[in-house]
Order: sequence, then C-alpha cells, then structure tokens
Amino acid sequence: MRRTKLNIGSQIALLLISGAVAAAPLFDADEVLEVELRGPLREMLADRHDPEVRNFELLVGDDALSIEARVRGHSRLKLCDFPPLRLDFSGSLTEGTVFAGQEKLKLVSHCRARSAYEDNVIEEYAAYRILSLLTEFSFEARLLSMRYVDTTRPNEKPLERYAFVIESADALAARTDGVVVQREALVKSSLDRTQLASVFVFQYLIGNTDWSLVTARKEEFCCHNGELLERDGHLFYVPYDFDFSGLVNARYAKPRPDLGIKTVKSRVYRGYCLEGLDLEAAILDVLDKEAEILGLLAQLPGGEKGVSSDRVRYVERFFEEARDVEGLARKFERSCVGR
Repeated sequence: MRRTKLNIGSQIALLLISGAVAAAPLFDADEVLEVELRGPLREMLADRHDPEVRNFELLVGDDALSIEARVRGHSRLKLCDFPPLRLDFSGSLTEGTVFAGQEKLKLVSHCRARSAYEDNVIEEYAAYRILSLLTEFSFEARLLSMRYVDTTRPNEKPLERYAFVIESADALAARTDGVVVQREALVKSSLDRTQLASVFVFQYLIGNTDWSLVTARKEEFCCHNGELLERDGHLFYVPYDFDFSGLVNARYAKPRPDLGIKTVKSRVYRGYCLEGLDLEAAILDVLDKEAEILGLLAQLPGGEKGVSSDRVRYVERFFEEARDVEGLARKFERSCVGR
C-alpha cells in the first residue's frame, strides 16, 4: 500500500505502527494508518435507497476485525459513486487494537475515481485538524490509507485511496465532559460565546457557508451540519461536513444562489449577530496558530501537481487579511447574519 510523503519522523512512526498497532489509540496519533476493508463492496455501494448493513473484515497490521458497514450521507449519497460509510465495531473484539473503544465511526471516502476527489478527502481532513487546533469542541479525525477488496470479485484489482474516520459524537462528549443534546430550536443566549467566535472565524478561514445555527429543511433538530454539546449550562456548536468549503473545493460543490458568489472558494462571513462575541480575540487566536496550521497543510499528501501549494495559498490569503485584526472584525460585524 502507499505511504504518505510526510516528514521523516512521521515516516518512522508510520513504519512502526504496522507492527505495534495495539500501542496507539485511534485519535492519539497523527500518522496515516494503513487499513484494508474486505467484503461485498460493490453490493454495498449500489445500496442507496434503504442502505443495508453488511459484514466486512477490517485489517490493520496483524489485527483482523469483524465489523459491519453500510453507506451513509445526504448529498454525497446522491452525488458520489463511492459515498461515505459507517463502520460498526460493536460486534468485534477491538481490545488491544488501534480501534480499541470505538463502536461506530463515520468514514469519509473519495467521491469518484479521479485523483482530484482523493485530494478533496485530504483537504476535508485538514479542515477537521485545523478546527481541533482552535477549540477542544471539535471532532477528532484520523487519515487512513485504505485498501478496498471486493470479496465477491476475486479477480478485481483492489482499490487504494485515502480516507479518514471521524470521532463519534458520544466520544466527543465524553472527552470534553459534555452531553450531546438535541433542540428543535436554539436559544442563542445559551451558546458559549468564546467557542462560537472561534467557529465563526474558522468557517470563514476555510471558506465554508454550508452550515447554520437553525434547523435546516428536512432536518428535525438544530443545527445544520453541526452537533450541539452542553456543558455547565453552556451550549457548544460543533461543526462537521466541510466538503462545500473553499479549502476543499469539491468538484460538485456550488455556492448558495443567495450569496452572490460564483465559486465556493470566495469567502463569505456567515457568523451570527450576537452580543458578547469577541471576534478580535478569536482572530488573534487563529493568527497565533498560523505556523501550526500552515505546517499541517504543507505536510499533507500532495496529490495532483500543485494541489499542496494551492491549499496552502488559499489559507495564506486568510492570514494576509487577518493581520488587520480590527478591520476584519469590523467586516464580520457589518456582514453578520440576523442584523
């Protein structure tokens, strides 16, 4: 299987991980994890209207885990040849493996066969990692080098692509001493202002407008593309699904018509007008982490020619704008949602 071209320390750690998987819990390491998924792949991918759970085997190093898997998602389930998956470990003995303690995980995979779609996976993974640098209320993610083997087609060449798994909401709540809550409508005064300001700036940084603090159409609970966690009487909005962001720039992503932009790469601030938001402090916090964020992007797999430099340059443009902290904060306040 392929190995990523990360720095030397990461390469050494990756070589060690195949022989010592049991030593590293899933989200406690950043190295790319090599995984093989074996089972009726083609049958599962064709199952879109009422997804059926099927038995698969997940191989990691010397460990073989019996799991269940099915397709999942909303827009990507309709748009993609290879939609995201849900992996269920509840029936497998995971103790002593890198998946110890995991029950159900979302797996984000390439949408279609072209390498550009694999780059989108890597860039969306980067978005999760960037948010985790800004707030503890963010989903952890782990990049995988996946080898897909369709056991119903033994003569077919295995498919190798990058993918990543996302921490479950329950695991996030346990890690942050919070509780996952569901609200049909959100009382915005209960939202933690410090964390919310960080989220608003983050969404602008990655150029994401596909999110909301209100209940989306056809959704029962708040909020669109985000979970709500409660801790000590405060609510925390934890976003997910960044494939419509400018950083990812998925081939199928189109901006909302009412935003007046032609491409998702155009940044539009979609934070809400709320009292008590210290946007300048949130911008300064991101600026303090500029080196970490750009270093993270630079070490990711490059994919197509120029992709690595393009993703770095996209984020660098944010930092160029953010150096005028007061000016950017005023811009946000003028264009906030709900004025």
